[in-house]
This record gives sequence, structure tokens and C-alpha cells, in this order.
Amino acid sequence: MLQPVQPPAAPQIVQFVNPEDSASEDKVLQEALFSLKAGNISTQLKPTATLPETLAVESSLVKNRIKNHASIGTLQQKQQQGKQSSRQSSPEIKVSPPTREEEEERQEQQLRSNNSQGDLTLPTLVDHSAVNLGPALNISYPEHKEVPLTIVKRLLVQERGGKLREFEFSVPASSTPYRSAQGSQQSQSPQGQESQSTEANIPIEAGSVIELSADRQEYDAQRQIITAEGNVILRFQDALLDADRLQVNLPNRIIVAEGNVALTRRGQVLRGERFEYYFVQDSGLILNASGELQTESTAQATAGPSSDRLLREQPLQGVTSQGGYSFEVGASFGSEDNQRSASIQSPEGEGTLNRFRYQAESIEFEGAEAVATNVRITNDPFSPPELELRANTARFRRISPEVDEVVASKPRLVFDQGFSLPILRNRVIIDRRQRQPALFNLGFDNDERGGLFIERTFGVINTPKLEFSITPQYFVQRAIFGDDDNEGGIVNPSAFGGKAQLEATFNPRTNLVGRANLTSLEPGELDDELRASLRLRHIIGNRLPHTLNLEYSYRDRLFNGSLGFQTVQSSIGAVVTSSPTPLGKTGISLRYQAGIQNINARTDRDELLEDDRDNDRISLTRYQASASLSRGFLLWRGKTLPATPTQGLRYTPRPILPNLRLTTSITGVASAYSNGDDQQSLSGRISLTGQLGHFSRPFLDYTGFNLSYTQVTRGSESPFRFDRIADRSILSGGITQQVYGPFRIGFQTAFNLDSGEEISTDYFIEYSRRTYNILLRYNPVQDRGSIGFRINDFNWRGNPGLFDGSGVRPVVEGVTR
Repeated sequence: MLQPVQPPAAPQIVQFVNPEDSASEDKVLQEALFSLKAGNISTQLKPTATLPETLAVESSLVKNRIKNHASIGTLQQKQQQGKQSSRQSSPEIKVSPPTREEEEERQEQQLRSNNSQGDLTLPTLVDHSAVNLGPALNISYPEHKEVPLTIVKRLLVQERGGKLREFEFSVPASSTPYRSAQGSQQSQSPQGQESQSTEANIPIEAGSVIELSADRQEYDAQRQIITAEGNVILRFQDALLDADRLQVNLPNRIIVAEGNVALTRRGQVLRGERFEYYFVQDSGLILNASGELQTESTAQATAGPSSDRLLREQPLQGVTSQGGYSFEVGASFGSEDNQRSASIQSPEGEGTLNRFRYQAESIEFEGAEAVATNVRITNDPFSPPELELRANTARFRRISPEVDEVVASKPRLVFDQGFSLPILRNRVIIDRRQRQPALFNLGFDNDERGGLFIERTFGVINTPKLEFSITPQYFVQRAIFGDDDNEGGIVNPSAFGGKAQLEATFNPRTNLVGRANLTSLEPGELDDELRASLRLRHIIGNRLPHTLNLEYSYRDRLFNGSLGFQTVQSSIGAVVTSSPTPLGKTGISLRYQAGIQNINARTDRDELLEDDRDNDRISLTRYQASASLSRGFLLWRGKTLPATPTQGLRYTPRPILPNLRLTTSITGVASAYSNGDDQQSLSGRISLTGQLGHFSRPFLDYTGFNLSYTQVTRGSESPFRFDRIADRSILSGGITQQVYGPFRIGFQTAFNLDSGEEISTDYFIEYSRRTYNILLRYNPVQDRGSIGFRINDFNWRGNPGLFDGSGVRPVVEGVTR
């Protein structure tokens, strides 16, 4: 299997130049600078091997970097034709300083050669060039991409306490003709010519100035290289660069920084030991890189980015959890609409991760795209991380403002710096939309799918505004053992099914969601095995927003307490729902909804059914309105432990607050049907919830509980079974108890006190850590189970440091890693 090419640990691309350097290096570098045509670097350099096709896309940045490095490497004096450049170490070239007459004669010859050949070619590279940094490869270069070279026009340089100096930083257009050797020599000015004025004398466009300040600065007029040392700060466009030492190559518009380098740009901070930046192409390379990736509002760009020097010295503090991403492997309980389910329900996938830390041996970036080598990514603000994603290489790409893509080679999850779990999927999409993260999912549905089943989601359309996916399913338990309605069989059509999902976003306030589920491919059973729904949601208002839902559903499956699962054959209508509204300073919250729907569903009232019928369904129009008032009372409140990895955040993403709370609510519902029937109800509910302990010690340091009682007063009953109020006196409760370390067990149950019948019960086992959570759950009443996995999201202030937590970097074979 082909492996990605690993770049060297510390490529020697730009050598720092001091005024006392030897004259031989002066001449070699000067010839290289004169061999560059203004505004266009020739790309006729052709190494001799071809990169494997499987690596072509991922290696595009590496190829561009090798090409760009050619402009600043150490060059031979003349290009040798018909010979391959040596790959072995070359002795240092010793030459005498050229006389003035020799230098003028050489420049005339060079200019005459330019006029006759049109394009200039680079001399052959010697051993310090980027081509020789690794094994010999045949690389086919793409056509050179033209980049506008007049984005930045001026460079302002100032030594602290000294005067301001200004340099012209524009590169003339490559199409400008040379008049003659003599005329060109008289009129041409160096691209980095220093201006004596301390202020700009022409209008300067926004983003067209680079500002460089440092404790000490030197300018080498012959090489046109600026060297800055001591608390270096470089500002350009929307970025700020900190370093201990920095050099600017004026003709090639390249910077090289070393020592505590930090690039702050658009809210992101990238740190490293060595940094090379080609700010014409907005590309660069950083070695021993570390930083933070923020994908949402936590990375809001500011007009003037601040220096990272102070932030780097601040300790990690202010760690908070902002939510996270969770998904459930298996069937979710109840209806697709959470508000219609009487049981506890978790969605298949929701939430987002907004902030990560990462480390890499090297990162090459170009615009919004980056390629990292030996990369480690974590959501944990503490070191060493509990959960890491490691990969040999990883490519990050910004698809849209809401969607990022990461493609990795040999990705794996590492838990607690020990157990490693390979990831079969090498592409991850980071966004706010629902995703299926696994190669395939395992689920259990004894009611409709015969028990254990597997499924895999495939994205058919995936754009920022439109998504369409299909999920084939195979019912393993039904295929092997059969069930009451099917004899089984490996290739029996009843062992196959699937689901499809459509999501369209028209604007931030309007979206369309469609779902379809098929639980058998038997030709004669499609009408009874298909479930589908289509919902258009629109948000109305700003101060008190309401949600308008236009809905159509076919064979929607709902769970109605002790009446169990009920199927609504078809339904179409509109529902308006309010957001929770506080009533002044009373602490009372109001929520209400109203809707009208035409419904076809089952009834058990014979007077509504025809004598000659195929089923027990009727069609009626339902008008419904409901309102709810609720208020909570805090009875007792303890104190949290500090948000440290050994105390408050040992097993949870946020410190546990011991408390005891009482909640009361009252709900009224009125429904009217087109046949003249109606159903009204008034219910009151009181609940006591609490948690004790901090979930920090290894044994019995957490107990969570809830206990509630609901009493319902009902008038006449609904003609349908799916919305009929059958449970009038309900007692529900649950408990969650820490057993040992991160393990917790618990249950949640509900009973009808009038009949003594169990309504629903969930049993669960939980493995809880600071950065992630695994939950196994089973409901024997509904014959369903699930496995849930959650990755927590964090925000913090200060510098988390390196992943090993020591702040010490190793030196391997003389190279700082």
C-alpha cells in the first residue's frame, strides 16, 4: 500500500543572512534574485519522477511548496544542460568578490539574455534546495497559477525607539518590456527600494500595508533582506505574526520566522518553531505546529488581531462546556417528533463541536486549506488528553462558512493515551447538520424489524443548502431466525429495508425536512411497511418567535402511554408553536400551540365506522389548542468543585452542582373534531429532582434522582386512539448512581396508578468521561435498545500547552521535534 510522503523535520529552505557572510554567498544569491522575472516566476524546473496518482490531490500543497522553495534556495551560477543535479552533499563554493566592471558586464549579459528569450529559467538547484529534501520522485508540476502581486504595496519597518522606514513592496507586471540594456539599467529600481520619507506619499488601500516592528532591525541592501530580532510583530491584512527572529525577502515577498512563532488570523492561533510564509499566494509552512481550530462563533474575526505573546504565557483557565455532538446507534424511541413521544428519546445525531486543539510535526497551508503531518486532534483542553484523533496525515478544507472537511490517512481514536481504535472512515465533516459518523450502525427493533439489524448511510446530495441521503438496512435477526410474520432467509425480501432523509434550507428561518422508512421489500407489503413524513418549518417573529409547521405524514407511528404504539395512516395540516415566554418577574413560563389537521387513523367506536369496510380507520379534521404554565423552585444548592481535571472535571464535562429542585406545571388541552366530538383535559404535575455528590471520587460520589406525579382531569374522549387520554394518574421516577469510577447505572420508569400497569421503563449503563460519554439503554416494554455516544464541546481561555503536558520537546537525531 502506498504511504504518504513524509516531509523532513526541518527543511533548510531559507538561510538567515548576516552582513558578515562570505562574498561567495553574496554572488550566488544575487544571481538568483536577478534570474527572477518581475511578477512571474518561471516553472520550467522539472524533476524526474511522477507522484503516485493516489497522492496527487493530497500532495498539491507539497508540490506548490517545492516549486516556491526554488525561488529562495542556494543556486548554482550557471544552469548545466543535459545533466542531472547532484543529490549528494556539495562542497561549499568559494569565489572572490566581483569587481564593479565584472558586475556591470554580468548584468548587461543577463538583460540581453532576457530580451532574447522572453521567459527566464531558474538555475539548477544544489543540495540545499527543497527538491533534495527527500527521496527522488518524479513530480509533474501543474501550470503556474497567476496570483495578483499588488495586494500589498508597502512595507513599514520600525525599530522600537527608532525612525519609521518605508519600502516599496509591489512587483512590476511581468509583461512590462525591457527598453534596452542601458535604459533598463538606468530606470529599473529594486523592488525593495527604501524610501527616505517616514510617511506614505501616495494613497494606501486597506490591507495594502505590512507593518514590522522589533527591538533590533537590519537591512541588507545588496540582498534586499530585512532581519528583525527581539519581540518581533508583523501585521499584514487580517493577520498578526509574533516571533523571536524574522527575515523578509523583499524581491520574492517571502518571510521566514523562528522562535516562539505564533500566527493569529481570523480568530485562529497557529504556533510553531519555524514559519515560512508566501503571502502573495497566502500559503506557508510551519514546523512543530500546535494551535486551536474554532469552527463557529468562538472564532469571530476582529478588525485588529492581538498579539499571542501575552496569551501564550497565561495558564489554562475558564474551562466551560458548551454542549457537544451526540448520536445514537439504533432506533430512537417513539415518534420522529419528540413532543409526541411519552418515552425518553434521544435523537440519532445532533449538536456540534466548535473548538479543537491540534499538534503536528509540520503544517502546510494555502488559503483555507491545510495539510498536516503526524497530526493529533483533541477536544480536551487539558493535557494529556483523554480522547485524541491521530493520523499520519490530515487535510483540512473549509467547504462553506458552516461546513469543514477533514480527510485523514490511517485515522485512529486513542483513549487515555493507551487503547487505540482504528477508524474505518477517513473523511469527517464538521458542521451543525446531522451526520452519521460510523461505517455502519447496529440497532435493535423487535417490533418492526425483527430484532437486531445493521444499516449504513450514503450521502446522495450534500450541499450547504440541500442534503439527501439513503440508508439501506439489513435485518440480521429476522433473516436468521425469522419472526411471527416472516419465515426468514438470508436473501428474503423481508430481511431488507431502508430509510431516506431530505433536508433543504431555504433561508435561516425556513427549512424542509422529509423522511421515509421501509421495513420490508416484500412487493405485497409495501403499503403496510412504508412510513414517510414531510415538514416545512418557518420561524415567525424576533422578540417572541413562533414556529409554523406545515406537515404531511404517512403511517406515522406514535407512542401513547399505556395504549402503546399507534399508527396514524395519514395526516396533513399546520401547527403553530410558541417559544417559552416568561411572565414578568413571577418566574412562571408560558408555552402554547394551536393547529388544524386532517387525520386518517384507527378508531374503536363502531358508530363511526361503515358496515362494509376494509379497515377500522376514519378521516376527520381536528382543531386543537393547548397551553402550559410552569414554575421551578430551588430548595437547596451546594457548591461545585474547581474545574480541574482531577476534581470537578474528572468524569464530567462540567462540575456537578449538588441541588434539590421542585417544579410545578399545569396544562390545558382542547380538541374539536369535524364529526362533532371533542376532548378537553386539564392536568397538573409536580416533580422533585436532585443530585448529590460531585462525581469526582472513585466510589459512590454521585446520585441523581427524579420523582413526579401527574393528575389528569378529562371530559369526553377522542374518537381516535392515538391521541386519547387514557392515563389519568401517573407516577414516574428514576435514579442514576455512580458505581465505580466513570461507571453509572440507572433506570427511568412510569406507572398508571389507576390500573397498576407499567407504561414504560428504561434501563441504562453509562461510561462517563470529561470528553466523551457512552450510554447503553434498553426498554423491555417497547422492545428497543440503543447505544449512544457523545463527544463534549469545550471553551477556554489561556494556553493549554502541548499534548504531553510537560512543555518539553524532544530532540531526535539532532532535530528538535
